[in-house]
Amino acid sequence: MKHSGSRIARIVSWPDRHRALADSVGAVLLALFSLITLTVVGVAGTYTALADANVAVFDRFFPVLITLGIVASLAIRRTRPVLSAAIIYSLALAHMLIGFPLILPADLLVPIALYSVTAYGTRLGYSIAVVGAGAGSIMVAIATMTVDGASSAQTAAFAVTVALIFLAAWAFGLVKRARIEQLNELNSRAVQLERERDEQAVLAATQERTRIAREMHDIVAHSLTVLVAQADGGRYSAAQDPAAAVRSLETIAEVGRAALADMRRLLGVLRADAPATGSRTSSPAYAREARPAATSPQPGIGAVEGLVEQVRAAGIRVSYGVTGRPRELPPGIGLVAYRIVQESLTNVMKHAGPDPSASVMLQWSASTMVVQVIDDGRGASATSDGAGQGVIGMQERIAMVGGTLRAGPRPGGGYQVRFTIPIPSDPAKEPSDDEQS
Repeated sequence: MKHSGSRIARIVSWPDRHRALADSVGAVLLALFSLITLTVVGVAGTYTALADANVAVFDRFFPVLITLGIVASLAIRRTRPVLSAAIIYSLALAHMLIGFPLILPADLLVPIALYSVTAYGTRLGYSIAVVGAGAGSIMVAIATMTVDGASSAQTAAFAVTVALIFLAAWAFGLVKRARIEQLNELNSRAVQLERERDEQAVLAATQERTRIAREMHDIVAHSLTVLVAQADGGRYSAAQDPAAAVRSLETIAEVGRAALADMRRLLGVLRADAPATGSRTSSPAYAREARPAATSPQPGIGAVEGLVEQVRAAGIRVSYGVTGRPRELPPGIGLVAYRIVQESLTNVMKHAGPDPSASVMLQWSASTMVVQVIDDGRGASATSDGAGQGVIGMQERIAMVGGTLRAGPRPGGGYQVRFTIPIPSDPAKEPSDDEQS
């Protein structure tokens, strides 16, 4: 049934999809019909300013030429509607002014020309065509007055009939034009929506690549920095203090396992073809690897203290303080705060110089959380290879949660990272309904 409907739709839309061919075939058929009608019915006309010797030739060929010219112009009624209407109107006007013949069978095609130029032509074109149709109706009324036996009532009725035919053709043309404009607008909207969809897909892919790059940078840069610091410390202290070397190795293993878990979690989310948990096609080994990657929580603000302990274990003197009443944050906000502190402490280890000290301070209020990471290292004199993405990643992360960030060297030396994040209001400090009443 559906296939039959689509076939009918293709058949119905064939003339619109092949305008030139369809109109040419229609013009040929109309030419045959008009010539046969012209031959069978015959034409009665009047002659003005013509020599009697030319009457027979004129009577024989003039109606045929006018008919062929009008019908041939219909072949371009949709591809060149204004030109088609101009030719048809001119030929119809020509034989009426000459006075022979008064009405041709091909004159019935003039309303089709009005319809075509209204539906497919320019606004100026069909406006002129409508005015011409009105003038033609008046000329037909005047011409019929000269016919013997025609009363005033018959003349008026004939003129009104011609005018109504033109009016109907114009109205149908306007309906067709509105339909075409609506379809064009829908097609344009569909193309625009498709373009916007592609742009949104590209933008989403770009944003996702940026997010993945930030996560990879935070995981890899911080973990490798700690591993390098611990390896160097363990190597220097192995001879004098073997226990310190053992502690360094333990820290290296702990940081490596944590980085590996973070990496598995990130790659587990990115793996689009991973079998669903519990699938019969997934092996137990794969399930043991995939489930933690998909369900392990992201670090939040509560993990900052553990991060500070990790940096301390790497040999950096870091103080940690909290003012105000800490509380749970949404996972997205907590992850942003954790990653910025992580990046700040990583930069301390990489750029602050030998034996730096740092402090991490969290300030809680009813509507904001302010975090400050300060060190007494090299500050503005710290060297950089120019390839770092740390501060850029901080700015991108803080912008996602509507916060503000300021990072740069301190006037007295060292470096400071300070950011403020708006947080949901604390329900514990809001008055209850009993207190309000």
